[in-house]
Amino acid sequence: MIELDDIDHLFLRALAEDATQSAGALGRLCGLSQPAAWRRIRRLEKLGVLKGRRLDLNPEKLGFGVTVFLGVKLATKGRVSLDDFERAVTAIPEVQTVEHVLGLYDYRLKVVARDIPDFERVLRRRVMTLPGAGDVEANVLLSEERLPGPIE
Repeated sequence: MIELDDIDHLFLRALAEDATQSAGALGRLCGLSQPAAWRRIRRLEKLGVLKGRRLDLNPEKLGFGVTVFLGVKLATKGRVSLDDFERAVTAIPEVQTVEHVLGLYDYRLKVVARDIPDFERVLRRRVMTLPGAGDVEANVLLSEERLPGPIE
């Protein structure tokens, strides 16, 4: 585990809330100069604590009103390689995340679609035709509350 001090934790909480904050703004938050804050940010990046900053798009504003989480179990017959499945599934633009998981299903996919008929099209024509795709379970997202997660 990496040793982080109180200022590092303060930076991480602030960036988790708004990753667009400048080094100057973060420095003002804890009484550091802009260059000192910038060096801390760079240090956190080099240590791998900060892996990057994300742009959160609003799928609904872009016309994607339905989000579905799919559990996909690979078929046991004709064992396809995991790499083949992953390569094929990541080529589907509606698939936002691909997670290889342990449990009832082998993969968990986050899929966005314009509406339910559009999701059905993606499911039938793209997901179900993937190499090795077997059983699928769909869970439609009703609402989402984002929490920052543990930092300390």
